[in-house]
Amino acid sequence: MDAISKIKEIRIVPVVVFNNIKEVDSILQALIDGDVPIAEICYRTECAPACLKKAVLEYPNMLIGAGTIIDKKQCIEAINYGAKFIVSPGFSDEVYEECKKSEIPYIPGVLTPTEIMNALSKNINLVKFFPAGEFGGLKTIKALSSAFPQVSFMPTGGVNNDNLKEFLSFKKIIACGGSWLVKGNKEEITQLSLCARKIVKEINN
Repeated sequence: MDAISKIKEIRIVPVVVFNNIKEVDSILQALIDGDVPIAEICYRTECAPACLKKAVLEYPNMLIGAGTIIDKKQCIEAINYGAKFIVSPGFSDEVYEECKKSEIPYIPGVLTPTEIMNALSKNINLVKFFPAGEFGGLKTIKALSSAFPQVSFMPTGGVNNDNLKEFLSFKKIIACGGSWLVKGNKEEITQLSLCARKIVKEINN
């Protein structure tokens, strides 16, 4: 199964910021135990590349991607370390080109009609709406969807288990991303993940 199909199936993309490589095992195992075998590892910390490499090598049954990728150098490194998808907070032409070259899905961040049109000009019709909570959330996504019916969204920022059902019930939202699932200790992460997956299954049924 390709990365986008897997994201559409699970419908949740945990956004993980590792502060040290020792966190990889506990957090990823907690997500697996919570039936969420996906992680978007953010390039916000110095240890992120090493954590990404470890995750790909030691958790082959998880879909591991790289997030907060903002330039060509980061993108090439993440792809070389095995990232199966790349996410950016905005749109980067050089990141897009590297993903296209490597045939890796690129999910750029957008907020405005102009940014969506730019993504569409590159044949990208799945975009990250970020930061969703600060820019109108579901209401704004619905408004944008009326102008761009061919676009699917992955809202990130401001999503949690309290509003997950509301977001995912809108047919143009294929998945929600966020860090809410990886807050707390291992047991808490697993419980948050199981709760989120229960919400997804209720919607899908």
